[in-house]
Amino acid sequence: MPEIKAPEQVKTALRLLQDNGFESYAVGGCVRDCLLGGTPADWDITTSARPQETERVFQNYRIIETGLQHGTVTVILEDMPLEITTFRIDGNYLDTRHPKNVTFTRTLWDDLARRDFTVNTLCWNETDGIVDLFGGTADLQKKILRTVGDPDMRFQEDALRILRGIRFASVLGFTLEEETADSILRNRQLLSAVANERIRTEFGKLLCGQNASQILERFHGVVEIFIPELRPLVGCPQNTHYHCFDVFHHTLTALENIPALEIPRLCMFFHDFGKPDCRRTDADGTDHFKGHEQTSAEIAERVLRRLRYDNRTVKTVTERIRIHDTKSAVTKIQAKKLLAKIGVENYCALMDIKLADCRGKAAPHAIDEKLKKMDALLQEILTNCECFSLKQLAVNGNDLKAVGITDGKLIHNALENLLLAVIEERCPNEKTALLEFAKQLSF
Repeated sequence: MPEIKAPEQVKTALRLLQDNGFESYAVGGCVRDCLLGGTPADWDITTSARPQETERVFQNYRIIETGLQHGTVTVILEDMPLEITTFRIDGNYLDTRHPKNVTFTRTLWDDLARRDFTVNTLCWNETDGIVDLFGGTADLQKKILRTVGDPDMRFQEDALRILRGIRFASVLGFTLEEETADSILRNRQLLSAVANERIRTEFGKLLCGQNASQILERFHGVVEIFIPELRPLVGCPQNTHYHCFDVFHHTLTALENIPALEIPRLCMFFHDFGKPDCRRTDADGTDHFKGHEQTSAEIAERVLRRLRYDNRTVKTVTERIRIHDTKSAVTKIQAKKLLAKIGVENYCALMDIKLADCRGKAAPHAIDEKLKKMDALLQEILTNCECFSLKQLAVNGNDLKAVGITDGKLIHNALENLLLAVIEERCPNEKTALLEFAKQLSF
């Protein structure tokens, strides 16, 4: 396994605690990620020092009393914040999220025994190297995710661990150990008590994981606790020559084929949520889903707002779902009209969405040659700086006023008509020609 390459600030903090007679280790995700060959975003330290003792050790540094009641002190070393937490034993969990109280301990085993998964119990310092008290190294090597101790107890203590478990499996590409997996499904209803903001964070990471589709297939029942709108997709048939999967499995396949970024993944996850409601079967047994884009966008907006997503994300995702079934542009005029309507960013996103959507269809519809043409047209238009927006038009409102069009609404209509004339190649994008064309417009 790769060696631990801790930042100098982390090594300094560990040494200062040890030099003052306290045990100290980097712990959890930072150690796990290093051993997987990654670069941790954050480093956490666990120590036998009580919070007041930690503050004395770091009295010459800036200190933030992050959570003294839980033993956590944040120390700033050369602009790097380090959370340093005392070994502790959690008291009873009364709300399936937080312990009622904690008891500080001097024993590392006690502290690690309360943690969620074995791969998150690994510790390290320069003196002892890797410290593994719960078999985390073996599980890391086998790419297995299992709880520390009894899984039912771990999940009933903190219900968010249910979602964290499937998120870790998705992001790390791990397999959930069978008892852990069974317990996740058995205890999934506990998630209904978890704050939507916390669910949003974990779910967004899950969607962007390398194993997202596999995890969603097995654990869709977990997701249905906070997104019950997913349930109708499972088993919903698509009896058309375009499709070989039900709506749910089409969604999973499409999800695998979109970039692993949160907004594109949200778009593909929700893009067909409206199909069960819109499904109509004709006399020949063929299914039709007219209007499912709008219905899907409405469902997505409802769910995203419930999960407390920001307005920009909600707007972007729903806009792209509404246009996801737009026909591909196959001529330059069609491409410019589409660009005028949705802009370059959404045009590019639409190509990604349509490509992913195709990958979830039956052959030969799994490959859409029109998308290559659509992309080539975009590149040609951008390279040649061809006009497709009002900003690129060679005239503006003041120019129109100068030739006698003074009403605001008429100016707007005139500009729209001029842009359309340029796009349709009925008028060149030149000021003199455009103004002459404007004089001929009837309002």
